[in-house]
Amino acid sequence: MDWNKDHLRETMLSLEAAALTSAREIYADYVSAARIDRSEPTENDERAQAEIASDFSEALDDTLHDQTDKIEKLKTIDFGPKSTVVEGAVVKLSGRWFVIAVSTNRFTCRGREFMGISTMAPIFEAIEGAHAGETVQFNGRDVVVEEVA
Repeated sequence: MDWNKDHLRETMLSLEAAALTSAREIYADYVSAARIDRSEPTENDERAQAEIASDFSEALDDTLHDQTDKIEKLKTIDFGPKSTVVEGAVVKLSGRWFVIAVSTNRFTCRGREFMGISTMAPIFEAIEGAHAGETVQFNGRDVVVEEVA
């Protein structure tokens, strides 16, 4: 198959940028909800809600950093042709397509469904270095590496 991995990278970057924008908006909402106007008396409920919003905003801060890291990683990965399962490879495993880059939800690119997996994922450890046609073990099951590009 003729792969346009640049298009695949751009699709992934676009999806991750949209996720970052969404996370920033949610983060901003929680940060603003965590602020208490100290010039006016506040109810206990208001303080509790502000504390919860503050906790959520701290958790979302990690999400923002994760999204930013994913985008930076996608920009630097070598998506050139691959003959083994390594970072930057597109891999077909048991009928499903994966991009070895960063973890993503399922997405569609040029009419084909993909899912991104990171090199930190347990499945990557099982398939790393495999060639097309090889069978590897993952979670006690045989997984066929059908294609590598």
